[in-house]
Amino acid sequence: MNELIIITGPTAVGKTDLAIRLAQHWKTEILSCDSRQIYKEMKIGTAVPEPSQLEAVPHHFIANISIHDYYSVFQFEQQAIALLDQLFLTRQKVVMTGGSGLYMDCIINGIDDIPDPDPQIRDLLKERLANEGLASLLLQLSELDPLYFSQVDKKNPARVIRGLEVCLSAGKPFSSFRKRQKPVRNFSWKLICLELPREELYARIDFRVDQMMEQGLLKEAEELYPYRNMSALNTVGYRELFDFFEDKFDINEAIRLIKRNTRHYARRQITWNNRYEGITRFSPVKPEEIISFCEKGS
Repeated sequence: MNELIIITGPTAVGKTDLAIRLAQHWKTEILSCDSRQIYKEMKIGTAVPEPSQLEAVPHHFIANISIHDYYSVFQFEQQAIALLDQLFLTRQKVVMTGGSGLYMDCIINGIDDIPDPDPQIRDLLKERLANEGLASLLLQLSELDPLYFSQVDKKNPARVIRGLEVCLSAGKPFSSFRKRQKPVRNFSWKLICLELPREELYARIDFRVDQMMEQGLLKEAEELYPYRNMSALNTVGYRELFDFFEDKFDINEAIRLIKRNTRHYARRQITWNNRYEGITRFSPVKPEEIISFCEKGS
């Protein structure tokens, strides 16, 4: 049966290099499941693969839309599954990798088709959050959707706003759209998680941030500063530099915060991956072992 090889793990662990090695071995292609590398204006800060890497193996969903385009995880699922069905006509294996747990999960478990909210409603809710606080939004959510209210993280404004904006836009409870039915896929998958000792991973993160700065992250962030309120730019590496531009701290402190917040993000990715059963863990420096494991039973 056709098989999707999913390479996951924390940022800077070595997913891209391994994915290219595997794709070259099987003469196949790579799908990116990264919700930030998909934006063409955010190449340096999201560690988009180098041009030589993109030329070595065909990549999909890399720098192919603008930060000005609306894009959702549901759209990604629909487009990625359609592409996989096409690729599997001529290939037995396809590789997928990226840092976004939700994008990865929608390929494995599917995602509900939730209506797009009215952007004006979202803006209004954000304004209310700033002026009235989270308690006011929670009260309204409890009235409009008691089921989602009972489940939502009540300290997470983004989750609260998400539920409210759908309730108000669709005129129906957000929970009524969250059915989470297991999809039928025309392929199986193996889930490979890359791991490194914590100190080595953090050293890699620090090195990558320094590399980004040398490659021009400051200039890239400066060009994106006028659009800083867009959700795509609510991203580690850009947020801290936007604060630097607003004289909240100096550049050295901005770089320190980027490194610290990237480490925090890596820990969240590790926690996310721990939720999956059937995940197999490897060191990124042993690609031959991973290839051997993936070919067993194929």
